Amino acid sequence: MDDKNSLKFDKLEMLGISKLFPGVKALDKVDFEIKGGTIHAIVGENGAGKSTLIKILAGVYRKDEGQIKIDGKEIHIASTIDAKKLGISVIYQEFSIIPELSISQNIFLGNEISRKVNFWLNKNEMHKKSLEILKNLNIDINPKSKLGDLTVGEQQLIEIAKAINSDAKLIVMDEPTSALSDVEKEQLFIIIRKLVSQGLGIIYITHRMKEIFEIADSVTVMRDGKKVGDYNISEVNEDKLVKLMVGRELGDIYQREKGSIKGKIVLEVENLNRTNVFSNISFNVKEGEILGIAGLMGSGRTEIARCIFGMDRYSSGKILLNGKEVKFTHPFHAISNGIGYVSEDRKIFGFIPLMDIKENLTLPSLKWISFLGWVNLRFQLKIAKEYSHKLDIKSQLTQKVGSLSGGNQQKVVLGKWLARNPKVLILDEPTRGIDVGAKSEIHKIINQLAKENIAIIMISSELPEILGVSDRIIVMHEGEITAEFDYKEASEENIMKAAVGLHKSNL
Repeated sequence: MDDKNSLKFDKLEMLGISKLFPGVKALDKVDFEIKGGTIHAIVGENGAGKSTLIKILAGVYRKDEGQIKIDGKEIHIASTIDAKKLGISVIYQEFSIIPELSISQNIFLGNEISRKVNFWLNKNEMHKKSLEILKNLNIDINPKSKLGDLTVGEQQLIEIAKAINSDAKLIVMDEPTSALSDVEKEQLFIIIRKLVSQGLGIIYITHRMKEIFEIADSVTVMRDGKKVGDYNISEVNEDKLVKLMVGRELGDIYQREKGSIKGKIVLEVENLNRTNVFSNISFNVKEGEILGIAGLMGSGRTEIARCIFGMDRYSSGKILLNGKEVKFTHPFHAISNGIGYVSEDRKIFGFIPLMDIKENLTLPSLKWISFLGWVNLRFQLKIAKEYSHKLDIKSQLTQKVGSLSGGNQQKVVLGKWLARNPKVLILDEPTRGIDVGAKSEIHKIINQLAKENIAIIMISSELPEILGVSDRIIVMHEGEITAEFDYKEASEENIMKAAVGLHKSNL
């Protein structure tokens, strides 16, 4: 792979790129440039135009104005096939893989090798070439394995192998670490650096400011469909980038006064077990308290939330609501008892993309605003108007939620639960995949909910977020609680030690 000329280009330029959607100028004469053998980050709030720019480069959208050039020669990208032929590959947050196929079949998806005498796949040849690609990337996985059996981090690496197999010159990575552990992230970074050393260009899109300074050579800042500027990574810091992105001083995202909560216990979990998933889980959360749950991916945090909400069954133990044991066998039972759950995967469990804001905001309330299967449209509109206003959702109620920015999508997901006036709200990665401006707004909402005496359980992989908002923090490792801290005792160091099993307090 090292000597392939196809892996090298000097410069790709996008000049004066504009894109107009009905009523919205998504891009306004944007210039962008990346050199081969470099990692160039693009940052901006949701709705800044990052995705539109990349989709034009990938052939998903057609530009209305401007030029695209590779090494000074103008190119025309009218489709994703055109982009692929030019060596442009995009790895989106939602992987384009088929879990039931083998790893080698996924690597050769769209580039299958068939036998000369017939049209049957030459699986042996694809296996052999996949081994070579994976070996070059230092990925020790059997290409004959079923892709669905891999971790999310390993699937991310297979997406990169697939791009390499298509002779990519430029790889765009959209939020590549949003679902990865720290160990998986470091492995990804090693591979990215190796690809860059071989001449590939990498466009890196992320909301995680810290990563930009770990991996990128340069950064482009976008705001409101325009380019704010290009900077070498040595010229900026996190505060400057945030100010450039939002056009204002953001201040502390986690502006919350934490303390010892004196309210009554609302939810209690006693010795909860789920075979081979988690064991002996006990904790409680009080009115007005934010209980943070920290831990690495796979530690059992989400699985506990799903059991509390009635999505999964637990093997033994008790869940008590206001002192009385409850057994939820379906999410509807949890909803009826005043529990809301914002899932870590809003696109699958949080909203219905083709429904509008009004319909999504009232999804959990349908039983209470319907009669004989007919929705009371007057009640539905009243609820939607109230929570759209409360959460400052900046769109018409008739707009499809799938077309909103990540921040507004998350507001809709929160709003649908607030419309049920919950006693307990479980927030699983509530700010994943949203920009710093939207993150600040979401945390203001969470803070207000705590002031209104809602008991909040917040799961997050971001330690600054856990530390910034939690009154108490429990830490999990391999299905067990390894430590509990109040807000005064907690630090990134002692949380991380407990999360990797190096510290276990006497609970």
